[in-house]
Amino acid sequence: MAGGVVRGALIASGVALVAGLGIGFAAGEPVHEDDVAGARKLPADLCERLGDISGLLPKASSPVFAQTGTGEVRCRAVAEESGQRTYTGATVNVQITPYAGKLGGEGEPPFRPDQMARKAFDREKGELTPGRHYPTRIDRLGRTGGEDWKVSVVVLRDDLVVQVDYEAHPVAPDKAEQAALVLADRAVWEAK
Repeated sequence: MAGGVVRGALIASGVALVAGLGIGFAAGEPVHEDDVAGARKLPADLCERLGDISGLLPKASSPVFAQTGTGEVRCRAVAEESGQRTYTGATVNVQITPYAGKLGGEGEPPFRPDQMARKAFDREKGELTPGRHYPTRIDRLGRTGGEDWKVSVVVLRDDLVVQVDYEAHPVAPDKAEQAALVLADRAVWEAK
C-alpha cells in the first residue's frame, strides 16, 4: 500500500515536471525577478516640499508635517482641539506610495509598476471625479451639525498613488475637498 502511494507521488511529480517544462518552452523564456521593476525611491524631504499647510490648520497650531517612511512616505500634521482657544481642530495625513512591479502567477505575465498602482487605486473607496488630469477618487464624510468633515482624496499617476485625508471642524465641505485636492496634486508633482 505504502509503495503504491510513493509510486503515485513520483508519477505525479514527473508529470508536473514535464508539463511545467513544456509550458515554459511554449511560453518562452521565464520571467525572473530582475525583469520586474522595483519601486522608485521618494525624496527624503518630500513632506517639506509640500509647502505651507498653515491654511489647513487652526491659527494657533504649528503647521509642520512630520514625515515617516522611506519607500512609502507618510506626512502628518495635527492640531488638537485641546490646544486651541476655540472649538476647532484638524488633522492632515498624506500617504505617497510608489508601486513596484510584480511577478505574475503561474501562466500570468508580470505586472508593471503602473499596473500594480492601478490595482491599488481601483480598490480605494470614493467616487471617480471627472475632469481631472489624473484619475481621482473623492470620499466625503460629514459629521454632526454639518461643520465637521473628513475628506479623502486618492490620486493615481503612473506608478504612484497619493492619498490625502483631511479632517477638520469647523470647515465647509467644499473648502475641505478643494484643500485636499490641492495637497494631493502637490504631492504628485513633488514625488515625480
